[in-house]
Amino acid sequence: MPSGSVRLQSIKKLGQENHSYEFSDEEAAGSNATTTTNKDDKNKGDKEQPAIRVGFFQLFRFASCSEVLMMAVGSVCAVLHGSAQPLMLLVFGLLTDTFIEYDIELNELSDDRKECFNNTIQWKRNYSDYDFSTNQTWEMLVPLRNRTCGILDIEYEMTLFALYYVGIALAVFLLGYFQISLWVTSAARQIQLIRRMYFGKVMRMEIGWFDCTSVGELNTRMSDDINKINDAIADQVAIFLQRFTTFVCGFCIGFVKGWKLTLVIVAASPLIGIGAGLMALFVSKLTGLELQAYAKAGAVADEVLSSIRTVAAFGGERKEVQRYDRNLISAQRWGIRKGLIMGFFTGFMWMVIFLCYGLAFWYGSGLVVDTEEYTPGTLLQVFFGVLIAAMNLGQASPCLEAFAAGRGAATIIFETIEREPEIDCLSEAGYKLDRVKGDIEFHNVTFYYPSRPEVKILDQLSVAVKSGETTAFVGPSGAGKSTAVQLIQRFYDPKEGMVTLDGHDIRGLNIQWLRSLIGIVEQEPVLFATTIAENIRYGRPGVSMDDIISAAKEANAYNFIMDLPQKFDTLVGEGGGQMSGGQKQRIAIARALVRKPRILLLDMATSALDNESEATVQEALDKVRMGRTTISIAHRLSTIKNADVIVGFEHGRAVEKGKHDELLERKGVYFTLVTLQSQGDKALNEKAREMADNEEQPEKLNLSRAGSYRASLRASIRQRSRSQMSNLIPESSVGIAGELGPRAYSVSHVDKSQVKLPQEEEEEEQVEPAPITRILKYNVPEWPYMLFGSFGAALNGGINPVYSLLFSQILATFSITDPVAQRTEIDGICLFFVMVGVVSFFTQMLQGYAFSKSGELLTRRLRRLGFHAMLGQEIGWFDDHRNSPGALTTRLATDASQVQGATGSQIGMIVNSLTNIGVAILMSFYFSWKLTMLILCFLPFLALSGGFQAKMLTGFAKQDKLAMEAAGRISGEALNNIRTIAGLGKEKVFVEMYEAQLDAPYQAALKKAKVYGACYGFAQCIVFLTNSASYRFGGYLVKQEGLHFSLVFRVISAIVTSGTALGRASSYTPDYAKAKISAARFFQLLDRVPLISVYSDKGDKWENFQGNIEFIDCKFTYPTRPDIQVLNGLNVSVKPGQTLAFVGSSGCGKSTSVQLLERFYDPDHGTVLIDGHASTGVSVSFLRSKIGIVSQEPVLFDCSIQDNIRYGDNSREISMNDVISAAKKAQLHDFVMSLPEKYETNVGAQGSQLSRGQKQRIAIARAIIRDPKILLLDEATSALDTESEKTVQEALDKAREGRTCIVIAHRLSTIQNSDIIAVMSRGFLMEKGTHDQLMALKGAYYKLVTTGAPIS
Repeated sequence: MPSGSVRLQSIKKLGQENHSYEFSDEEAAGSNATTTTNKDDKNKGDKEQPAIRVGFFQLFRFASCSEVLMMAVGSVCAVLHGSAQPLMLLVFGLLTDTFIEYDIELNELSDDRKECFNNTIQWKRNYSDYDFSTNQTWEMLVPLRNRTCGILDIEYEMTLFALYYVGIALAVFLLGYFQISLWVTSAARQIQLIRRMYFGKVMRMEIGWFDCTSVGELNTRMSDDINKINDAIADQVAIFLQRFTTFVCGFCIGFVKGWKLTLVIVAASPLIGIGAGLMALFVSKLTGLELQAYAKAGAVADEVLSSIRTVAAFGGERKEVQRYDRNLISAQRWGIRKGLIMGFFTGFMWMVIFLCYGLAFWYGSGLVVDTEEYTPGTLLQVFFGVLIAAMNLGQASPCLEAFAAGRGAATIIFETIEREPEIDCLSEAGYKLDRVKGDIEFHNVTFYYPSRPEVKILDQLSVAVKSGETTAFVGPSGAGKSTAVQLIQRFYDPKEGMVTLDGHDIRGLNIQWLRSLIGIVEQEPVLFATTIAENIRYGRPGVSMDDIISAAKEANAYNFIMDLPQKFDTLVGEGGGQMSGGQKQRIAIARALVRKPRILLLDMATSALDNESEATVQEALDKVRMGRTTISIAHRLSTIKNADVIVGFEHGRAVEKGKHDELLERKGVYFTLVTLQSQGDKALNEKAREMADNEEQPEKLNLSRAGSYRASLRASIRQRSRSQMSNLIPESSVGIAGELGPRAYSVSHVDKSQVKLPQEEEEEEQVEPAPITRILKYNVPEWPYMLFGSFGAALNGGINPVYSLLFSQILATFSITDPVAQRTEIDGICLFFVMVGVVSFFTQMLQGYAFSKSGELLTRRLRRLGFHAMLGQEIGWFDDHRNSPGALTTRLATDASQVQGATGSQIGMIVNSLTNIGVAILMSFYFSWKLTMLILCFLPFLALSGGFQAKMLTGFAKQDKLAMEAAGRISGEALNNIRTIAGLGKEKVFVEMYEAQLDAPYQAALKKAKVYGACYGFAQCIVFLTNSASYRFGGYLVKQEGLHFSLVFRVISAIVTSGTALGRASSYTPDYAKAKISAARFFQLLDRVPLISVYSDKGDKWENFQGNIEFIDCKFTYPTRPDIQVLNGLNVSVKPGQTLAFVGSSGCGKSTSVQLLERFYDPDHGTVLIDGHASTGVSVSFLRSKIGIVSQEPVLFDCSIQDNIRYGDNSREISMNDVISAAKKAQLHDFVMSLPEKYETNVGAQGSQLSRGQKQRIAIARAIIRDPKILLLDEATSALDTESEKTVQEALDKAREGRTCIVIAHRLSTIQNSDIIAVMSRGFLMEKGTHDQLMALKGAYYKLVTTGAPIS
């Protein structure tokens, strides 16, 4: 459709020129195109189009004729509905005129010298005392202007107007209903179609596309982005049309009925615009400054929380809380300024509005009274016409945002719908061979993944797989084995070369047919959330139960399935979560077998299993392989040995090929893998097995446990740098660790644990909202501010009713017959408007300032308390991923400031609304209780319609969400497991399931359209009905009870404005609810009692602290990884002044024992004795004050060198001399004196300005300044080069003198002269003694020393 796109292009240009479309941030981020089009390079053509590449009308491209018709009718209704409010003004003007005429007549006739004669007012002819001496009698000689009398029947007129109103109300109800329901219905139909097309297209995409698009992103697109399109093409359009029409009609009435007054009002309005603009500008600027100021405090919090172990070790908690608090002050200042400025501008705007009122009435009344150009009714029509127009323009603008968001969301979705997949799995094209032998050959295949084009995965790979044989692919990670298998399935096409099946290039074959020949069993098999039988049935459509059973028998799965209570109808759970690894694997094999495949691909099918299940699964696979072409990728020798051919891969090429024995002789890739694997297994397990006879575990599992433990915990034990991570696995063994065995399991192990966690998290996050009283308790010290603020708010609330008082007073002046009195009265009222404006200016400022002050003080107090509570938690709490430094700093930043939503300005709003309503109702009752009672009958309906609308929408959103959840589950499962689905050729099935699930939300949406339409119509028409009833009754009261007509207006406008105030108050409830939940989360933190309390002074302290340490049968697991036993009954002791060295492989519990000593954790079983006292009974702060620690990657804080050294002892003020002497002991002094700023030098964030050796020496000085009795050196020199190591080592040797010392080290040079060397493995002691004793033992230590291997 070229013509269409050209036309839209020109529209786009228009939009760009006048910037009529603002992009909100999220679309700019969400779409990858550039939004930085400069004005000058417009002419560069369309390459640089903004992120939104979908014109507004293109959103409706999927509309059918009937939907276009619905939208057209809906638009017509919306336009008519929009003109209803201005129409009402015409009626209102006439109504006012009628009232005023009636009142003038009453005034005239109240003069007892006049009478009604022949329907005109005349002097009485026979007026008794012709006393010419008085003025009045002279007056009577002047003939009267002929005013009619007696004709006007006010009740009849009012009935007529009431009927007009009812008519308009009915029309509005119908129009509102149709306008909304038609648009929503048509949108629901289009969205249904878009959803189906989008999911259908996504399921057809080639796998390479999924590599480049994350599944999470696709899921959000399916839910959120399509909802955004829905918002842009549903009721918003109708509402926008309606409001825009009102805006146009309002101004038309103003200009047609009275252009002079309209111009006067319009002339004053820029002031309001300027005020609003400046306010937005200042607020955003101040918010920026406030955030910047808070960022400093946030950085402090982040720094402290990331290095919590260092803070705890040196007892710096209280010091850090003070430092954080100091940084909060500036943020608080900006927050208060923001409140003041907002108050100032709100006040300014109100003042301008009231001055505008004053001006309009003053000028307008001049036109009515002096020149008699207008009737009073015209004045009101013009005035309210312009007012309504302006309001509706303001209300129409949010709709534009919805449109822009919808267009942004549509861009990517429509692009996907239009994109043609490179490998279309549902296409009918391609050959199907009659007979398939099963010879597969790669001819010079070169390939790289579309997501990583710079890495060549396969490089000129040539390899042939003969039919009926079993070929094993082996090689290190990343050599391209799995990739080759994926090319056979045609998940990708090679960039060069080709893959052939029986000599046919597989690109020419039909994809579905090709994949139906192949059975695949992966390392992590994917099961779908249904029964076992259904899962096997996915292998081939229309399989009988007998086939399923025989496949299960072949796969060694039949027996365990029959043991389950529901047998084949057992649900496997989400992702097969209810099954063990071995069971899942066997179900997956059964699923592959039921296809009766010619080609069987086994991608590490047994690597994730323990020995027991491996044997069963392996047996199943051996049974199955007979007579099929089988390609097996494996790491374990047991699985490879009996393959017919073994192909060795390296760097994307097949480097060797042959049988097991041939390849061993070649001494190539295969040989290295085999030897590494067998040796690695032996060395690591031998010793530990001898000692762990009592708790025999399958060796492979243990090995990998250590690995997974290493992967997940290493980071959290101490913030070790990333570079260290690579040192954990010695270079030489990357091949094994990466490949043969352990990691394959360990990685999946970690992944699984991560996958499960989010669900737990959601369960925990449900907190009961906090009671408001408790929040206010924290705000008590600010009560004077809150009192003044409430006083200001109360005055502000009283202003609205005062406005209706003045407004009705003006109407009353028009019926005064004496021109002079009339003029003075009018001037007085206009002056009063000015006064009210000025008062409101000051009260708004007072309210803004006082509440922002109390709110900011509360936020600061809560942040400080929260931070204090966080630092008081035990270290185990920080290991939980929910309490990562990032999460905690966010919690401090957002939760604390959201709590303001329940105090501060919220209280102001509530007080404001309540006084508004209170004053209005009191005033109304005072002036006319009967009329007030009548209107109050309507108030519930007004409130109800607003509340009902809100309720409806949230209710529908909830329903929609539930309805979409089922569909979302299917789409999520499908997208997460797209490879499995593609391998099984089940895309169509999932698309159909998804479409079936879409029906419920669609039906719900249609129902919603009708209900929502009715509610909307009702909410819109209730106002008109209220007016009709109250004016009719007002007319009756004026006639029968002599009520003054201005009081009718006074009561009605007072109550109606207070009704809107009520609405405003209720719109603040969401913030309020959010605040209560945030507060609850905060109080949860404050109320949590840490297991190891830092702040309490409880616990033993004693005078002469010796430093005698004993570990007795300590067992320990980290709270976050309860399945891994880190310490397994550790027994070791150190006497005062001795040095103990721990040696052992990574993850054997060396660092852990140090952390138990520091009381970062307490042992699960057994005790740590310090001078004979159990560590759990010792005062934490006392114990830590006696321990100095120097760790591998010392954590320095972002301050000067001397402050970092002083950090060593936070319990006293440290003199400069002490600092210098400690620095000298640490071999640091000379280096510091060579710096320009000496001890004042800032070390940068995390000490980034210094070299490692320098940082290490600062850390040593920091430990020395405490003068600790116990010194812990955790790999203190391992990260240094030889030069710095020497200096640091010297410093350490000095520091060790006369102290109990525990060393953890990798380099033998650092250990040799220790008093005791303890060799650890798997959490217990293997051997201990001096260097010489251990060398004589010829045990593990001897091996380590002689081979010179790094002890890691």
